[in-house]
Parts: sequence; structure tokens; C-alpha cells
Amino acid sequence: MAKIELRHLDCTGSKNYGIVSIIKLYSKEVIKLDIYDCKKREITPLILDKSTAIRLAKTLRTEINKIREEGSNG
Repeated sequence: MAKIELRHLDCTGSKNYGIVSIIKLYSKEVIKLDIYDCKKREITPLILDKSTAIRLAKTLRTEINKIREEGSNG
């Protein structure tokens, strides 16, 4: 299993990172998103199996396209 870790700055400008990694859980590879909660000041993990991650990616692309359309119409 290759270890992949991607870091993304959050949108608050506080230089906290969201970390995306592939981990092994119950003998399956899953995607783990570590999200920093600035109100609680702690990292909250979000674990996704492959099919859920694909659905999330599709939903995010749809929402990003909506934002682009609103930006070009506004």
C-alpha cells in the first residue's frame, strides 16, 4: 500500500491543514480526511470507503460548477 498524504490549507487563513491519506482499516484501504475544527480546536477524522469517496467527489464537482455558473452570471 502506497502512503499518500495531501495537505490542503483551510479557507479561514489560519494555516491549518486538512490532510487526506489512504489508510488500512479492517483489512480494507479507505480514505481518511483529517479536518481541523477551529471551534473545538481539534482534528476530526472522516473515513470514506471507495464508493462513498467517489459519490462525494461527484457532489463536490457539481457544487463547484454551480459556484462557477453563479460567478459568471453575477
